[in-house]
Amino acid sequence: MSETAVEYLIGVRLREVAQTEDHRLVGDELSASVGDLVVVEAAGIELVGEVRRPRRLLPEFKRDRAYPRVVRLATEAEAREWRERREREKAHVVTSQRLSRQRSLQLKVVDVEIHPTARRITVYFNAEERVDFRELVRDLAREFRARIEMRQIGARDTTKVMDGIGPCGRQLCCSSYLRKFEPISVKMAKAQDMPLTDSRLLGNCGRLKCCLLYEFSLYQELRSRLPKVNTPCQATCGGGGCMSGKIRSIRVLKQSVVVGFPDGTEAEVPLDQVTWEGRDHIVVAEPASPDQAEGGLS
Repeated sequence: MSETAVEYLIGVRLREVAQTEDHRLVGDELSASVGDLVVVEAAGIELVGEVRRPRRLLPEFKRDRAYPRVVRLATEAEAREWRERREREKAHVVTSQRLSRQRSLQLKVVDVEIHPTARRITVYFNAEERVDFRELVRDLAREFRARIEMRQIGARDTTKVMDGIGPCGRQLCCSSYLRKFEPISVKMAKAQDMPLTDSRLLGNCGRLKCCLLYEFSLYQELRSRLPKVNTPCQATCGGGGCMSGKIRSIRVLKQSVVVGFPDGTEAEVPLDQVTWEGRDHIVVAEPASPDQAEGGLS
């Protein structure tokens, strides 16, 4: 390899339902576009994959990372075999589900992976309860004439494989770009003032939406600047003085609070016009005299 050869990263997925991963592409001789099938080398073996992200220059800070290497474009025979294997996998899903029903097993076959380098098949399934699938493995081994590996996946992984459209109108985050699932808690919904009884908090998987995590840190930061509800406070009023009251509610994104006053009235007040215990008192600026105003303009 020439020392001056330009290096790129290009996104390749090895299976239709697999995550797109970065691969190293060296030089400008190989022209691979999104949708092309290429041969990649990883762990000493060559596999066919589909280009899903166009190439981009390899950043300097990533040059020391070990990326699988793109070797060449796939031949017509390799591309045909790759597509035919996926069609067999889809057919195996139907067969696996049929055989599981015959055994009266309460499981859902999500995907089947035929490993190209060995007579081995992995069956991915989802089940709410523990399932004894030993007899099913024997049935599948006879049917497919291969060594069977059963792998149970959770509801979120099941949705990732099945794919779909979210309420935002776009492809599900888990299917498109999320590399791993982070823990999502009710605390994140509470911090963003979302009603916990709202079914819209649940994603296609039936679990709390992954996107609750996206703005959680921002809400935490904004909330840290606000007083707690029922905290005694003082708010500026139009006359240049302050009125005592209590915080009735907070507006996180607006960075304001609703203050309740002793006379029963309430008012929404910007945060910079409120003081409470632990925060310095507001300094109310004295109105400028006409002479001072003229001096300030000169």
